[in-house]
Amino acid sequence: MASALIDASVMVAVFAPREPQAERYRDLLALAALERWSLSTTWPCVVEASYLVPPPQRFALLNWIGKGGVMVFPFEQSALLDFVPLMQRYTEKPRTEMDLADASLLELAVQTGVTTIMTLDQRDFSRYRLPDGRAFQIL
Repeated sequence: MASALIDASVMVAVFAPREPQAERYRDLLALAALERWSLSTTWPCVVEASYLVPPPQRFALLNWIGKGGVMVFPFEQSALLDFVPLMQRYTEKPRTEMDLADASLLELAVQTGVTTIMTLDQRDFSRYRLPDGRAFQIL
């Protein structure tokens, strides 16, 4: 069974009105459902996506997540101590900043070994590396 992580950007593209990448990621999520992929995200990604998607599409997004469209991985509060060094390492002002959602996905990749990711943020996720040097495979 295939596995993939889902970034907030994809949830926004699929559920927000008039997003240019919506059809591509709707098709990919339909394929994932058909082939029973294991899809995972994190609470920071859910919060970010839900903030960026307006109602009533926000409610559709949250219903999709609630019905198991994607598994939301929980982190302990102490995981923030791992996120901060990642965020510091990948923040290069004024060009780019790693946010909490991206840090949580990098940590999820470390914990699960899953490096396939659905994201529109190709610039940043092509730079991020797991501690063993592996890169993300961006869908």
